[in-house]
Order: sequence, then structure tokens, then C-alpha cells
Amino acid sequence: MKPLKPEDLFDLTRYELERAEYRASIIALKRARRVTVGNELAFVFENHDTVRFQVQEMLRTERIVKPDAIQHELDVYNALLPGDFELSATLFVEIQDKARIRPTLDRLVGIDEHVFLDVGDESVQATFDPKQFEQDRISAVQYVRFPLGPQLAARFRDESVRVVLRAAHPAYTQATEITGAARRSLCEDLRLDPRDVH
Repeated sequence: MKPLKPEDLFDLTRYELERAEYRASIIALKRARRVTVGNELAFVFENHDTVRFQVQEMLRTERIVKPDAIQHELDVYNALLPGDFELSATLFVEIQDKARIRPTLDRLVGIDEHVFLDVGDESVQATFDPKQFEQDRISAVQYVRFPLGPQLAARFRDESVRVVLRAAHPAYTQATEITGAARRSLCEDLRLDPRDVH
């Protein structure tokens, strides 16, 4: 997927004028690209539009206008984009009860070795960003990738092939089939030539 460039962004004035409508469209897009696995894990799959929104919001919040500072934000957020024949997602550990946050995160230590995307009868293990881990601790937000390769990407796009996102951690075993709007949206990320995605 092509990285974002400065010319892909609105300046702050234009973004402020268009933000309400733009934000509503991205919220709808993210809703379609959000897959929950059980009641504690939620994956929001990233693409050009979701990452662009994050950059725009950061520029707005921090009032960033200098070209080198804008490029720095682009460099940081472009790292979230999926590569060729790959899906990437932000994984949220969702815990409503504040008293349960630390015990839940402690219980899920090692989750980076136990998340899979099943495409038919083949499985791809998620790769996690190692910078987000400390010894015996995990963060409530993780960045994950599913490197499918061209053959599994083609199978993913085949609607007759079942696709399941699952966690197989000893303390958390849950699975969700990816169907409907989520499946259609993710198929767009896995076009035959993903470099054509804008």
C-alpha cells in the first residue's frame, strides 16, 4: 500500500472546515473494519484512509504546520500501513472495569504468540510490534500484521473460503469469522496489485 505523502493531507484550515463530515465517514469505515474476538480483543484493520485520519487528527491536535514535522508524523504513521499481500491492524484490549485492567493485561502476557488468521485450512500467525512489549507486561494497544503472501491473499478474496480471526492463548481462546462488510473492505487491501491502492 502506498505510503502517505504531504500532498495527501489537508492543511489545517481546510481540515477544520471539512472535519465533521470527514470524521463521520472514517468512523463508519472503521466500524466496518473492526472485528471483535471475544469480549476483550478488538482489531481495527488499518488502510490508507484510517491512517490518513490519524495523521490529520495529530496535526490538528498539535497544530503542526512545519514541513519537517509533518513528514515526521507521516513516517511514524506510515509504519501502520500494510505491506503487499498483508493485513495490518491495531489491536485493543478492551476492559471497561478499571480495576480489571492490570489483571487482564497480566493474564494476556504472551498473546503475541497466540493470534492467528485462518484462511480456509491454512493459518497465518500475527506478527506484533516488539517495541510495544516490556518483560512480563503488555500494552492495551498493539500493532499487528498478518503477512499472507499472494496465494493466501487470493484465497482471502475468494468468498467461498472461510476466514477466521482467532486468539489461542492459554487464558483466552476465542474466534470470530470475518464476513460481510469487514471481509469486503479487507479484500480491497489485498487486491492483486496492492500498490494500486490509493
